[in-house]
Amino acid sequence: MSVAQINLRLQKTVTIVAVVLFIIKIAAWYLTKSVSILTDALESTVNVIAGFISLFSLYIAAKPRDSNHPYGHGKAEFLSAAVEGSLIIVAGFIIIYEAIDNFVHPHHLGQLDWGILLVSITALINFITGNYCIRLGKHNNSLALIATGKHLKSDTWSTLGIIIGLVLIWITELRWLDGAVAIAFAFFIIFTGYHILRTSIAGIMDEADKALLEKMVKLLNTNRRINWIDLHNLRIIKFGNVLHTDCHLTVPWYLNVKEAHEEIDALTSLVQKEFGEAVEVFVHADGCLDFSCRICSKQDCPVRKFSFEKLIPWNVENISENRRHNVLSK
Repeated sequence: MSVAQINLRLQKTVTIVAVVLFIIKIAAWYLTKSVSILTDALESTVNVIAGFISLFSLYIAAKPRDSNHPYGHGKAEFLSAAVEGSLIIVAGFIIIYEAIDNFVHPHHLGQLDWGILLVSITALINFITGNYCIRLGKHNNSLALIATGKHLKSDTWSTLGIIIGLVLIWITELRWLDGAVAIAFAFFIIFTGYHILRTSIAGIMDEADKALLEKMVKLLNTNRRINWIDLHNLRIIKFGNVLHTDCHLTVPWYLNVKEAHEEIDALTSLVQKEFGEAVEVFVHADGCLDFSCRICSKQDCPVRKFSFEKLIPWNVENISENRRHNVLSK
C-alpha cells in the first residue's frame, strides 16, 4: 500500500470519528444547554466539514502523475489545509459571538454531570486520534494529516478547558463562567486556525522551509565526501507527501561520466535514506574551476593548481545560492 493510500485510509477513519463525536457533543449540549458545550459542538461541525474536505484532497493527492500534473497532485493537500484553517478561524469568531450573546441572555444550565462525562470522552478520543494523525503525517510528509491532527488536538485542549469551566460552574454555580470559558478558548482556536492557514499558504507559494533546509544541510555536512568540493543552488519543494529536491554538485573536472554519476548516486541515496523514498533528488554535476583548489581538501588531486586554504562549511545561506564563482571572496 502506497503512502498516499495509507493517508487516505486514515483520513476516512478520522472523518467517521468526527461525525460520531459531533453527535455526542450535540447530545451533551441538549442535556446541559451550556453555551460552552455548544461552542465545542460548533467546532466539531468544522471537524466534520474539514474531514470531508481533507478526505477529498487526499483522494486527489493519491492520483498518479499525468501529463497535466508531472509533479503529481500533492498540492491539493495545501488547499485542503487552507480551507480547514479558515473554517477553524470562522468557528472561533462564532464561538465568541455565542458567548457574548450568553452574557446578554443567560441560559439555564441542565445536567452538567452528564455533559461533563460526554465531552470528556470526546476529548480523550480527539487527543488519541489527533496525536496519531500528526505522527503519521510527519512520517509521510502529509500536510493534510498534520493539519487534521493539530485541529483535533486543539479541539482536545479547548474541550479540556471547557470541562474545567463546567466543573467550576457545577461547584460554584457562577453561570457567567460558561461564557467566559468559551471566549477564552475561542481565541486559542483562532490562533490554531491562523497557524494552519499560514503553513498551507507557505506551501502553496513554495516558501522555503528553513527547518527542512537546515536538516538537509546538516545531513550533507556530516556525510560530506572528499569529491564533493562544493554544493549550491539547493532547492526543496513540497508536493503533498513528496519532496522535490535539486542542487548543483561541484566535483573534480577530470572525473568521467560514470565516476561523476557515482557521486550523484551517493548523495541521492544519502538523502533518500534520511527522508524516505518519497523524496525526489535531481543533481546537476559541475566540474571544478581553478578557484576550487583553494576550497578542495582532496589530497591526491593530480591537477591541483593552488594550495588548499580552507574548507567552506555548508549552511542554509551559502548552499541555497545560485552561484558559480569563488566563495572565498564572500
